[in-house]
Amino acid sequence: MHSQFLSGDALLQRFRALDSLLVEHQSLWRPQPFTQHRLPWEDRHRELARWLRARSLEQAEADHGRPDLIDAPEPFAAIARRVQALTELGELPQLPLAEPPARLSLDVPGRKWQQIRAFASRLQFRDAPQHWLDWCAGKGHLGRLLAREGQPLTCLEHDAQLVADGQRLSQRLGIAAQHLRQDVLAQDAAERLSAEHSPVALHACGELHVRLMQLASQAGCRQLAIAPCCYNRIATPDYQPLSAPARASRLRLSREDLSLPLKETVTAGARVRRQRDMSMARRLAFDLLQRRLRGVDEYLPTPSLPPAWLDKDLAGYCRDLAALKGLADPGPLHDWAELETQGWQRLAEVRNLELLRALFRRPLELWLLLDRALYLQNQGFTVRLGTFCPRQLSPRNLLLLAERTTTELPTQSVDNCVDRF
Repeated sequence: MHSQFLSGDALLQRFRALDSLLVEHQSLWRPQPFTQHRLPWEDRHRELARWLRARSLEQAEADHGRPDLIDAPEPFAAIARRVQALTELGELPQLPLAEPPARLSLDVPGRKWQQIRAFASRLQFRDAPQHWLDWCAGKGHLGRLLAREGQPLTCLEHDAQLVADGQRLSQRLGIAAQHLRQDVLAQDAAERLSAEHSPVALHACGELHVRLMQLASQAGCRQLAIAPCCYNRIATPDYQPLSAPARASRLRLSREDLSLPLKETVTAGARVRRQRDMSMARRLAFDLLQRRLRGVDEYLPTPSLPPAWLDKDLAGYCRDLAALKGLADPGPLHDWAELETQGWQRLAEVRNLELLRALFRRPLELWLLLDRALYLQNQGFTVRLGTFCPRQLSPRNLLLLAERTTTELPTQSVDNCVDRF
């Protein structure tokens, strides 16, 4: 059966089902194999743990994108079937858009331009938008594509250089756009929105897109389109639910929890993946070493390191990182080749154990999107939630379309959320 986008009562129904799944299986997706040598669930599911730990790094990499297809011991398969059913989500209807002039893609990377076109093709509203507002616009590529037929366009962006570059591009292309420098989290951001605006945000991070939903609701905007990204980029230590159903949930999410949906990388090239693997294997080797040096069997957080650190041999890497963390020098007699082998072996185990966590990436992301959808529904919007592009083009391919036929605000207008920022 062809999967459908979600709207109406189905939003709350799906939220409750996902909430039940995530709460029930917290012990499987919260523990992190990278920081814990043995996971709490391994004693309960020994066959699965042994099976995952015996696999190679190459096998883990091959299964990373579709963990639900792995023929693993139970309870893996049963959870995968349930996840598959609860994360089924169809495409939003596509508008028959004319091929845009090639000049509009000037200065836009190819993959980004494909994402922009895919996003724009799904913006189907009952009433034609009167004034586009591109939120966290960068140079305004999305806004220009939407406003190419003459509608007014306002682009809000915090980076002054991007504002200036965007304004020059719009003038060069003959598009009537106003590019404004604006910190969208600042108090005066509310002054930039009015009821005539149709705000759009493609991959606005964390609190940036949440802020847009709150201000657009407050301003009486009749249309809104958001494809969220980077849910963990929030100012508070823990997630602040937006809707009443999410606030009533027993689920409490840390920033680390919120980063789980972002673990999927389907667009990285081979060189980037090799560099990532080397960095992680090195960190895991150092983790084994630091536990011995400190005499404490627990993970020690380390800072992000420049890529140049990977040019060092393992001995230099570990000595310098130990000094950075104020640890004793490991000394000259350590068997560095053995430690390097152990680091790569740990990486294979970590990647394979993470496949169980990976089953919950999409359920958690969809839970977060539905919290946003239910919030907008409470603000008087009719909301549709679906996909706007294939996951191979962008893993963050979920789009919220919100529209209301009246500018009258609901009694509980902004749900007391705007003051959080």
